[in-house]
Amino acid sequence: MPDAAKLIAALFIGGIAYVASLLIIPLMPESTEFGSFVYVNTIIGIACGWMVMGKRAGRGITAAINNGLGGSLVLVIWGLFIHSCYQMFDRAMDNWYNGAFTALAAIFQFMAEFALVIIDPVVILWLVGGGIIAGLATEYAWRTWR
Repeated sequence: MPDAAKLIAALFIGGIAYVASLLIIPLMPESTEFGSFVYVNTIIGIACGWMVMGKRAGRGITAAINNGLGGSLVLVIWGLFIHSCYQMFDRAMDNWYNGAFTALAAIFQFMAEFALVIIDPVVILWLVGGGIIAGLATEYAWRTWR
């Protein structure tokens, strides 16, 4: 059921994903083609905010902070997973892998490689600070517009 808390959570986490994507782009090698990287991450953020954070609103301030941090963490995990799957699929179409198991193992290898790239103090500070603010804003929206 749509409500204000889900909308605010979706908007905030989507915005966090958008800015975090812009912060990640300079950290990647110059030869990387990003295509719709920023937009895909924004959509992932909107979905995480709506489905993960929005339904957990209304449990207090401490839970709101944890909710925001959890929303940012889910955003990062799903973003890493989706982009790693895309990378694996792109290479699988060029016959890089001998079998399905090596292709599936490559997903987790790509996730680890991408995670090492985004371990940057600015990106982490943005995700943590933005997550806390998103959690508090979601809690405020839940209390104000029931």
